[in-house]
Amino acid sequence: MELTRLIVKGGVISPGELREVVHMAMDQGLESISFGSRQDIIFPKGIKPLEKEKTGKHHFVFPDQKSGNNIVSSYVSTDIFRNTSWLTGNRYLYILEQFKEQPKLKVNITDPKQQLVPLFTGHLNFIASEQEDYWYLYIRLPKWERMEVYPVLIYSWDIARFYYEIEKITAEESIGIDLIFSLVSEALDTNNRTIDQPLNVPFYPFPYYEGMNRMGIDQYWLGLYWRNNLYDLDFLKQMCDLCFDCKIGKICITPWKSFIVKGIPKDRKLEWEKFLGKKGINVRHSLLELNWHLPVAMEWALNLKTFLVRTLDQFDISTYGLTFGLSEYNREGHYFTSIVVEKNELPKDLASIKIRDTYNILFAKNFDPNTREYIVHSQDIDKLELPTILIELSRKYFEELGTSVTETTENPQKKEKPQLDIYQCQECLTLYKSEFGEESQGIPKGVLFTDLPETYCCSLCESPKSNFRILEIVRN
Repeated sequence: MELTRLIVKGGVISPGELREVVHMAMDQGLESISFGSRQDIIFPKGIKPLEKEKTGKHHFVFPDQKSGNNIVSSYVSTDIFRNTSWLTGNRYLYILEQFKEQPKLKVNITDPKQQLVPLFTGHLNFIASEQEDYWYLYIRLPKWERMEVYPVLIYSWDIARFYYEIEKITAEESIGIDLIFSLVSEALDTNNRTIDQPLNVPFYPFPYYEGMNRMGIDQYWLGLYWRNNLYDLDFLKQMCDLCFDCKIGKICITPWKSFIVKGIPKDRKLEWEKFLGKKGINVRHSLLELNWHLPVAMEWALNLKTFLVRTLDQFDISTYGLTFGLSEYNREGHYFTSIVVEKNELPKDLASIKIRDTYNILFAKNFDPNTREYIVHSQDIDKLELPTILIELSRKYFEELGTSVTETTENPQKKEKPQLDIYQCQECLTLYKSEFGEESQGIPKGVLFTDLPETYCCSLCESPKSNFRILEIVRN
């Protein structure tokens, strides 16, 4: 399904802007909007292209447009979750304001001490350091095999300048981190700082982000989540009016298809609760329901999540601190959940035959998605087997919880590259494993797939070498 997206810079939108978006959607005959994993707004049934006068300053990305990546930020976490002491909401807003042109690359601007917003899912990931107003920069451009750390810390007020310079010099050709550093240093006069200690990303359990919660002495924050990710336009319009009435200036979108309203005055709390009650809004979902990341507007994913949540709930399984993701098979994807369930593609020649879907299950090293290392646990699993495996992984998580030492994120250049030695044919799903070789084609044990001749083809369906995709299996 082709979707229209509305860019919401940093996941921060004012009640006035959201109300304008709601009116635009209503004018198009829509009844609801959705939220995307990069804190953008999605129109699930699409919308017709709008005249520039009607869109105002709103930045729409229509299905036929390639450009337009939203900036992800952890502004949503400030004042309500654990955070780096110097990193205030105003600092985020000032940094976001410096991005005048729409970025072509994905940018993340995050606090490593919060868990709600992923750190490493962008092409350029600015991550706050302990040094006030200085940030690490982790880069993984579209064609790069792995992430690299920029050699110096970057000053808060230089972040946007750094981004645009890197976008400019990498637009023409694929270049490495050393040349990027050299060219940016030559082009910009900036207030960098030496990295005196590696980034430390502490692991904390995933937070509960729904319902009415205390914020300071005399304010509350409200998290709202609808399991089908279809937010009723009439509800949103009335909620924006209530925000105006309470002098609330910002609404924050999370990457988990939900949103948070901060700064509800203590003396208006009852009014908000009555509003939610009249609208029949459920704010008591279990954490098991909240900690899933699903692709937008994919019915199979919503149905599978419903099946898994209900089954796990029947077994009374605790998933506190764990997060789950559902995805179509995509080895290029950068996940940000503890456990990932991948749906396999059916071979093209079998597409017309009714075959049950199969799934792969991966889990992050130490169940911490910020490690960016995923281990394949099971492959080609039937849907009915999934709950048993998720229960098994949940128990493994709790057994290991607290036993692994928190690792610092060192310079990836110094890290040994994970052994990537298993490839899969995309036509018939046959695997090539270098540890076994392939006797039928005279290939001895130990020959890596990348060292195979270009004439190599699948031993089962004879697909060419180019039809194989890597399976990243991390050796313990």
